Order: sequence, then C-alpha cells, then structure tokens
Amino acid sequence: MAAPLTGRKVLLIAVVAFGVIIGVNVLMAVKAISTFPGLEVQNSYVASQVFDAERKAQEALGWTLSHAYGDGALTLSFRDRDGLPVRVDRLSATVGRTTEASDDRRPVFDWTGADYVAAETLEPGKWMILMEAFAPDGTRFHQRLDLFVKG
Repeated sequence: MAAPLTGRKVLLIAVVAFGVIIGVNVLMAVKAISTFPGLEVQNSYVASQVFDAERKAQEALGWTLSHAYGDGALTLSFRDRDGLPVRVDRLSATVGRTTEASDDRRPVFDWTGADYVAAETLEPGKWMILMEAFAPDGTRFHQRLDLFVKG
C-alpha cells in the first residue's frame, strides 16, 4: 500500500518544482548576460537619423557582396553593376558567433585580383561576418553576413 499524500509531501513537491524553475531562470539569465557581446550602436536615435542616407549612398555604389568558406579560406567577393570585381580602399571584418563575443576574430584579407581571401579556421556551426569596406570616394559599404560552416 502506498504512503498517504500529506501536507508535508505536497509542500516538498511545490518547493522542489519552484526551485527547479527559479534555478533554470537564474542560470539562463547569467548565461545571457555573460555571453552578450555588447551594444550595436551607442545611441540608437542618432543611428536612426543617418540610416537612410547611409543606405542610399551604399545602394548608389551598385555593389553586391557574396561570401564563401571552404578549405580554411574565407572569401568576400565584391561586384559592381556589371558583375566585375571591385577593389575597395579599406576592408575590415569581424568574424564571430552570433551569440558569444569570445570567438570573435578579425581576419586579414588579401586581394587576389578578383576577390578578398583570408586564411581562417572556423569550427562547424553558425557564424556571422560584420564587414565594412570603403569606396575610393570614401563611401562606407557595410553588411552583416550569416555563414554556416558544415561539420
């Protein structure tokens, strides 16, 4: 015969259940705060005021950008309206995980005559590339690219 369900057992079940819920919430909050890479912009209002102007200037360049990863090489391919390779004045990129800043790296890209290539070893999973380049006239071209490396 099973032991009767007493008030003490019900209280213990409730305390354990709420303890698990609270413990998981605290753990998730700590992980969220410890892995948050930081602010995207210092002042979102100021950023919103120049967004349209920057977007129009970037679109006026007529550039397209594609990316690829394979055999330890990360490739960025800039093309103009006619599909011809574009050589940019300055290029910088941050490659990292979408959820943690600890894996962030800044690869050095070399111009191959058609594309920009950087030697980089990326583990399998989801990555992002925050890329910024400048046209010869100083126009900023920037994009966030998502990259999935297969295992």
